[in-house]
Amino acid sequence: EALVRWDHPQRGLVSPAEFISLAEETGLILPLGQWVLAEACRQTKTWQAQYPDALPLSLYANLSLRQFQHPELVEQVAGVLAATGLAPHCLVLEITESAVMEEAPVTLSTLQKLKALGVQLAIDDFGTGYSSLSYLKLFPVDILKIDRAFVAGLEYDPGDRAIVQAVISLGHALNLKIVAEGVE
Repeated sequence: EALVRWDHPQRGLVSPAEFISLAEETGLILPLGQWVLAEACRQTKTWQAQYPDALPLSLYANLSLRQFQHPELVEQVAGVLAATGLAPHCLVLEITESAVMEEAPVTLSTLQKLKALGVQLAIDDFGTGYSSLSYLKLFPVDILKIDRAFVAGLEYDPGDRAIVQAVISLGHALNLKIVAEGVE
């Protein structure tokens, strides 16, 4: 998964939790996100070439709400794939649950265009936003990422265990891959 850090001259590596919201507010998330996607795709392609006999390597990259709503998103993703030579099926774009639920008709169109490129799509932080199960069968997604808040409580919280089991069962019934966030 591509995770950006800011290498600050005095503070060292700064977590995205400290600067992504500011980048969103100022609009800098668009060039930052484009740069991160391009660099991550380039690096993934480099690793694939370096280790041709390794298991297939896919890249997971997050899209912010603002990026996802940008009218040139699909063209930008296509451009990055063409420029880096990364096969589209090796790229998984992650969109938060709350982002995909906003403006469903526009969301559906964007998701369909991204799927037409050949990329995989994941709903990130599933279970914490505005879950509408009808959209799971409507949206062309491949992967559900169960939010880390539920995964963290698996050992001691029967409610978290029940939610995770239900999401796994639902995802498998819809032929979706399931990823548990926060397992380190």
